[in-house]
Amino acid sequence: QWVYNILEKKAEADRIVHENPDPCDGFVLVPDFKWNQNQLDDLYLIALVHRREIKSLRDLTAEHLPLLRNVLQEGQEAIAKRFGVPGSQLRIYLHYRPSYYHLHVHFTALGYDAPGSSVERAHLLADVIDNLAMDSMYYQKRALSFPLRADELLLKKFQEAGRV
Repeated sequence: QWVYNILEKKAEADRIVHENPDPCDGFVLVPDFKWNQNQLDDLYLIALVHRREIKSLRDLTAEHLPLLRNVLQEGQEAIAKRFGVPGSQLRIYLHYRPSYYHLHVHFTALGYDAPGSSVERAHLLADVIDNLAMDSMYYQKRALSFPLRADELLLKKFQEAGRV
């Protein structure tokens, strides 16, 4: 609901850094709650796409390339304009598995070791775009590794099924 409230401007409208209002290929860019916006060393913004049917990386196909390219280009431009941080100094990625199932893209300062920005969980947006340009169904076909905490129910299910 938090995501929908932002997209519908029922909450946090004053925090929006950039919006592309296109219902198909648009998104809203907002600072993440982890970032206090006082320094750029730990810059952290989230792009929330307007399309509600795209839940995660697994849903993406070549049809979504215009959306993903908009997020990449416009997100970088908005951050450079507002905060003076060029795209070359940003880490731009998606999580798999995400913490919530509405497609969103993380923009962090390159030097910031943000939670979940490590290789086993983060998928760089530029790589996602390239993979989908090569194979529209890339993320439906590919095995994706992801970490699980020892106390997660999903890990217990994998263990019970003999998959771990």
